[in-house]
Amino acid sequence: MSLTLDQIVAEARRLPREQSAELLDRLLAETVDTPDPEIEQAWKIETRRRIAEIESGAEPGIDGEVATAELRRIVGR
Repeated sequence: MSLTLDQIVAEARRLPREQSAELLDRLLAETVDTPDPEIEQAWKIETRRRIAEIESGAEPGIDGEVATAELRRIVGR
């Protein structure tokens, strides 16, 4: 006998937080499409370019604490 979706959700809600998070991670990993290799390659190139700019001093970057404070301000925390 198969469980209904509602029964599965009810069972999942009874799991400890760590296990429910792992369940969610596993389900998401199985449902997300495989990344497009061209997009992955483009992001690698862009990431390397941005790192090179920061390391060369062409782009000063943002201090981690400043960035975190700005993110908190944006999301209202």
